[in-house]
Amino acid sequence: MKVSHRGKQYILLVVAILSTTACFAVTALLSCQPVEQPLKEGEVALTVSSPAFREGDKIPGKYTCEGEDVSPELNWSEPPKGTGSFVLIVDDPDAPGGVFTHWVLFNLAADSRVLLEAVPAQGQLPNGSLQGKNDFGRIGYAGPCPPPGRSHRYQFTLYSLDRPLDLKFGVSKNQVLDAIRGHILAQGGLTGTYQR
Repeated sequence: MKVSHRGKQYILLVVAILSTTACFAVTALLSCQPVEQPLKEGEVALTVSSPAFREGDKIPGKYTCEGEDVSPELNWSEPPKGTGSFVLIVDDPDAPGGVFTHWVLFNLAADSRVLLEAVPAQGQLPNGSLQGKNDFGRIGYAGPCPPPGRSHRYQFTLYSLDRPLDLKFGVSKNQVLDAIRGHILAQGGLTGTYQR
């Protein structure tokens, strides 16, 4: 049976309309179904704060190399269930030679929600947590000490892990980052600035 040119156009139009209608119907059906998306590693947020400075503010001199060079107090929100420990890393992403690490602290107890000011510069702390080496080559906290000139950011990043790390004190930040891969339940941060 011969179909005229106009008839072919009509058939194509009907097929296009049916296809579009079917597509809308499938989309509507799928959108009504709850789809559980697995969380990406560290997607849950922790709120990190300090009584010493607010997000984006200048870090007081007391906590820098020009002052007492002690660590500031930090507080954080409730972590997800299943948290086995915390890791804290402090970096300066604006350092001339690239990211410079000022503090590596790990195996903080899962029930801790505060880190008091002036954490001692020793490998193992009385609370059982351990400290790694900063990029000054020392164990513990080393405060902001940028070269004179522009302001630098200092990022305090806290990770909630599903377990403590099987590492010894004195390890590098990269060793800690390798060890936490696949074990991060949540993370959060606080950024301060400092300029000399």
